Amino acid sequence: MRVVFAGTPEVAVPALEAIAASSHELVGVVTRPDAPAGRGRKLTPSPVAQVAEQYDVPILKPDHPREPDFQAQLRELEPDCCPVVAYGALLPQSALDIPEHGWINLHFSVLPSWRGAAPVQRSIWAGDEVTGATTFQIVKELDAGPMFGVMTQLVRPDDTAGTMFAKLAEGGAGLMVQTLDGIEDGSLEAREQPAEGLSYAPKIEVEDARIDWEHPAVAIDRQVRACTPFPGAWTTYEGERMKIEPVTIDPDGPALAPGEIAVSKNAVHVGTSTQPVRLGVVKAFGKKAMPAADWARGSHPGAGTVLGVSTSSTNETGESS
Repeated sequence: MRVVFAGTPEVAVPALEAIAASSHELVGVVTRPDAPAGRGRKLTPSPVAQVAEQYDVPILKPDHPREPDFQAQLRELEPDCCPVVAYGALLPQSALDIPEHGWINLHFSVLPSWRGAAPVQRSIWAGDEVTGATTFQIVKELDAGPMFGVMTQLVRPDDTAGTMFAKLAEGGAGLMVQTLDGIEDGSLEAREQPAEGLSYAPKIEVEDARIDWEHPAVAIDRQVRACTPFPGAWTTYEGERMKIEPVTIDPDGPALAPGEIAVSKNAVHVGTSTQPVRLGVVKAFGKKAMPAADWARGSHPGAGTVLGVSTSSTNETGESS
């Protein structure tokens, strides 16, 4: 089939590469416009756009897919199908109607669970033991279209959103090619999503990622892993924001009040409402990321120091650290 791929971030690249290497004819790529990146905020093509350069196909970057010029360009490419992975813009019906076989989305959950913007993060946060990816036909309702294929993936106790995205991106790339193969030869028919098991995965905002040390250690562990690497779980130390990377629940650690720090030679523990957790890597405001023990040697938190306490000099809602 003639296909036009739509995607934007790094997680979409494996599917683009798999499609380009398949028997299908990649005739174009759709991605979001160049965006400021890096310290200099220089306009930079998306990861998908950068990889697509090697395929010598048109790369379309509409501000919005409802634009008549974009839709005219898409029609000229005459796609039979448009596979999509994390494109990042809602598709109007006028665009959905252009390819004969529609737009086929690779969504990183086992639908109908976790429809929405943050399926991997919400799955980890909820403590799911299994997640996966689904290919489905895009319709007007959010992530509600009929399904073509599903893959599943175990969630390991140390998985973060970042590691799960990497696994699902690789496995999902193969699923997408298999879906296109089945659509082309007629062996695959879409089936409606199950009526039961529906859940939603709204975007995780920065404030959602703030750690409440009054919560149980298990809940904090899940939250931190779900928010790694983005937006980054955080707390405050002396009124300034400090990002927290994955922690380790330590049943044998010191008895501490929620948020209270205990510093030893090679470890930093923090109290929760249940067991303490041992911090891994932290990033204090304006500092580089470093092991928590190194941070403590430089910051010298005193006995009885409690994380998450606001002060008048707080930078909680100011510049990101």
